[in-house]
Amino acid sequence: MLTQELTSRRTLSPTLAYALAAGIVGLALFASGVPSPLYAIYRELWGFSSLILTLVYATYAFGVLTTLILAGRLSDDVGRRPVLLVALGSLMVATVVFILADSVVWLFIARALQGLATGAVLSAGSAALFDLHPRHDAITVSRANGVASSGGLGLGVLVSAALVELLPAPRALPFVMLLVLFAIAIAGVWLMPEPISARSRPRLTPQRPHVPATIRGPFLLAALGAISSWSIAGLFLSLGPELSAQLFHSTNDLVAGVGVFVLAGSAAAAQLAFGRTAPWAGAAGGSLALATGMVLLVIATASDSTLIYFVGAIIGGAGFGVAFLGALRALSAVIPVEHRAAVMSAFYIAAYAALSIPAIMGGVLVGPLGLRSTFELFGLAVAALALVVAFLATRTRPPTHSARRPLAYGTTS
Repeated sequence: MLTQELTSRRTLSPTLAYALAAGIVGLALFASGVPSPLYAIYRELWGFSSLILTLVYATYAFGVLTTLILAGRLSDDVGRRPVLLVALGSLMVATVVFILADSVVWLFIARALQGLATGAVLSAGSAALFDLHPRHDAITVSRANGVASSGGLGLGVLVSAALVELLPAPRALPFVMLLVLFAIAIAGVWLMPEPISARSRPRLTPQRPHVPATIRGPFLLAALGAISSWSIAGLFLSLGPELSAQLFHSTNDLVAGVGVFVLAGSAAAAQLAFGRTAPWAGAAGGSLALATGMVLLVIATASDSTLIYFVGAIIGGAGFGVAFLGALRALSAVIPVEHRAAVMSAFYIAAYAALSIPAIMGGVLVGPLGLRSTFELFGLAVAALALVVAFLATRTRPPTHSARRPLAYGTTS
């Protein structure tokens, strides 16, 4: 099908198409981070509580989950390009709603639309990455996916914070930037070759969270790695900016977003450095680093130490990145081609559940417990969960006598 596309119409080269698919995944996560530095402005304008703020944030995650459950396998039926084009167009609509927002109700609408569209991008884009890779190398594809996701999220918060702090029209300029980026991405997808053959009658019925029996072992490890790693992301995205502002005693938007950027940047760097670590080792070692980083962050919060905070964010971010990559690699290597988008949707359901639940619970507890106590409580809970994941991951280590046979989780490391 890919060769047919290249000869029947003018398209991007396979290399450019692969890079574009990774870029679109990163752009979707970039867009999800852009509103974060603006929430302080919205709260000042419209006077809503911390709980409402976390519910606005969680609305995005629930939107992602809704699409993954209802239409996660749609790109398996109709093709990757149509789904990506509609999803990017929907992200543009959500961005316009952000620009026009004049009450917290509009924030809920914008975040819901953003989440629904992001779910489609993650499902179709992640599947397209594997389809478009010339050797269908699960290791390389998973690393590209992980780096794009982590890097996109961190850059979205940092770039938006810089625009809000340094340039005029803070409620509009970050979103105008997004509109330009989405327009470029749509033009690229229009020229992208379609890597699969579309079915004549797509299945539009909701899908139950289901994984083929043959890969349930690898999926369990992948889901646990996603839950432990994305829990720290949810904690940082919901409580991190305000916590950074308190620790650094500053209202500067760049300072408020530094924790998220350090965490995500460290995750992306670690994924590049440890991209070929065996999946079980990545999940185990990454989870140990994540637990260590979270304990340091709790200590930093209790002692008001910015130095320990930075160290904890770097170590925790590296653990987040490696654990998430190990989970992706374990799963990507064994997914049957006909179930690729559906299984990746199930994987992201686990990840986004972990992303949203800490945000909601944190918003509920900030009022009675205070910001720092809430962060410390959730930080220790994430550390404990990460240690459990590390233990379970070590138990999946293949026996040494099977080194010359294909490993259970599809790795060649």
